[in-house]
Amino acid sequence: MASQYDVIVVGSGPGGYVAAIRASQLGMKTAVIERESLGGICLNWGCIPTKALLKSAQVFEYIKHAKDYGITVQGESEADFGAVIKRSRGVADSMSKGVQFLMKKNKIDVISGNGKVKPGKKVEVTGADGKATEYEAKHIIIATGGRARQLPAAPIDGEKVIEYRKAMTLEKRPDSMVIIGSGAIGVEFAYVYASMGTKVTIIEFMPNIVPVEDEDISKELAKNYKKMGVQLFTNSEVTKVDTSGKGCVVTAKTPDGEKTFEADIVLSAAGVVANIENIGLEETGIATDRGKIVTDDYYRTSTEGYYAIGDCTKGQALAHVASAEAIICVEKIAGLPHVEPLNYNNIPGCTYCTPEIASVGYTEKAARDAGYELKVGKFPFTASGKAKAAGAPEGFVKVIFDAKYGEFLGAHFIGANVTEMIAEVVAARKLETTGEEILKAVHPHPTMSEAIKDATEAAYGEAIHL
Repeated sequence: MASQYDVIVVGSGPGGYVAAIRASQLGMKTAVIERESLGGICLNWGCIPTKALLKSAQVFEYIKHAKDYGITVQGESEADFGAVIKRSRGVADSMSKGVQFLMKKNKIDVISGNGKVKPGKKVEVTGADGKATEYEAKHIIIATGGRARQLPAAPIDGEKVIEYRKAMTLEKRPDSMVIIGSGAIGVEFAYVYASMGTKVTIIEFMPNIVPVEDEDISKELAKNYKKMGVQLFTNSEVTKVDTSGKGCVVTAKTPDGEKTFEADIVLSAAGVVANIENIGLEETGIATDRGKIVTDDYYRTSTEGYYAIGDCTKGQALAHVASAEAIICVEKIAGLPHVEPLNYNNIPGCTYCTPEIASVGYTEKAARDAGYELKVGKFPFTASGKAKAAGAPEGFVKVIFDAKYGEFLGAHFIGANVTEMIAEVVAARKLETTGEEILKAVHPHPTMSEAIKDATEAAYGEAIHL
């Protein structure tokens, strides 16, 4: 007889482990299946260890500019690349152990191995020894996440052409690196390596770097990266990567014609694809579309009793999206009243380069294209007392309101620690707060966050500090 559960979750990333915990909290006997380490890509190879690398890079930048703060550092500072990598791995390991603790605390069974869904609400798990064991559940949640996208022109070999996992564990800092793609992964690693002395070139297919962001944000980050010495090529397509020599030779079509770039390492950062192969979808009749599992607003797949959340579904490939989907999915399974579908237009996006980027809602272009008449306000951090005192005057806050009703349509930040500020706008939009109400909300001074109010004043023609 197969082991019986109320809920089995396949995958233990920020979608999977959150789903398992919420199911257990709601009184369901729960198991989670994981083939690698608890916490998935986010805790082990993504969100958490990259932030540790970025912090080390930022501290190194502080030391190099200590004189700007009136502090003298004797001798020449140097980044111990091996120690930086070791610290990052240590942070990731501690967080993964934290998830282990949460599994025990919530009495969740952890099953190690490769999970494959089967008809009849069953999951087959193949362990490291090759032995297959079958489990049954009333509800099966697929949370298998995603992986780095492979480009035909730049096949990943793990040595010279690498993806983000290898970029976090290189034994030696390369002297030069070409990064293909300028989304969050690309620009974050560009900052880490460039700050430590690597000559970095970014090649981006779209017209702007960080192409999903508001155009003003893209331009501001490009200005800062060029100042750092990062070479940027937009509207450019990599057509070939030659790894036959000592390093790599990258060929790309650019607006100025074909160019070649030499580098020790090529980092492929051209997005992620869902992990949906060889997990039993065809056998169970679960529908897919464009490489993603098809679900309804409560993450039910086309086959009754099977659900899917996180990067393997249609939503944004973000950890906090996966966690939000997990809770909605499980609460709907449990029959809780008033479970609301997720509003994907109110999902904050954060990029942790320096300066940081945070945004939510419509870009200015998208809002105009949607037919809104707008009130747009910007407040530069050069006019912020807190930002100037912190030695971080780069960037700005940009807010977008509907001119007719005052609806908070979107916000776009670039600057120091702005990822800690965006939640105010997310909450305001969730509560249907208007621009007039933001004007009347007292913000503390001096803080970076008061720039939200200052930008709103600018949008309404009431700017005090500009």
